[in-house]
Amino acid sequence: MDDQLAISVRGLRKAYGDTVAVAGVDLDVHRGEVFALLGPNGAGKTTTVEILEGFRQRDAGEVRVLGSDPANPEANWRARVGIVLQGTGEFDELTVGEVVRHFAGFYPDADDPDKVVERVGLAGKAKARTHTLSGGQKRRLDVALGIIGRPELLFLDEPTTGFDPEARREFWELIRDLAAAGTTIVLTTHYLDEAEALADRVGVIVGGRLVEVAPPKELGHRQEALATISWRTPDGTPETAQSATPTALVTELAARFGGEVPGLTVTRPTLEDVYLTMIGHR
Repeated sequence: MDDQLAISVRGLRKAYGDTVAVAGVDLDVHRGEVFALLGPNGAGKTTTVEILEGFRQRDAGEVRVLGSDPANPEANWRARVGIVLQGTGEFDELTVGEVVRHFAGFYPDADDPDKVVERVGLAGKAKARTHTLSGGQKRRLDVALGIIGRPELLFLDEPTTGFDPEARREFWELIRDLAAAGTTIVLTTHYLDEAEALADRVGVIVGGRLVEVAPPKELGHRQEALATISWRTPDGTPETAQSATPTALVTELAARFGGEVPGLTVTRPTLEDVYLTMIGHR
């Protein structure tokens, strides 16, 4: 396995009876990158991630995560991998600090619990019982438990489900800080703006097959797509045109209108537009 790869997968297959969940996936995730795995429900996304995490056995294929086979990892492998599930557990009668210190005892080289609590933005809640936390604060606690062992690789499963917009943006900053510190992150999310904001590359899985892997701005050749220019005529009638050279068209419109163009907008396909096309949504 290439030392620059945190994850290397070749020919991964998994079936449940006659239903093929993963049908020959090849995937590389580089050390230090944030990789987002996207796909509709039932596409094989969860099965793929669970195999990488060592929670599910594969039927065929080669898988290496941090140099080890997650189906039969080395003794210290689990301590090198952090996992943040959609819900880690309930610890209603324990305080935030108590929960993090308890989990720290599971690792041979755990980080300082107080520093981790501060890092995830819960220093002011260290003595609060977990049942008093908001949804966003509980999610931060989940992350604290995922990183207390100083993982080289962190799996995040739908990390901001149920967050309000402000809490989501704050959580994004936490993920960026982790990535900047060198942690490799594999993110699954249904929020396309989240994938675009955080991921170095995204992979789209459909029908158990990985159909494309690319940086968000390049997925589906969206950087080459025609721009849509919209404006209003002097009598208020909306007009729309598509162009590979939108600046030239806007310049022409500005000259035609003698300056400002009424109702002018210039757009290109969003990541969501491209994604929906790739998964066959009309």
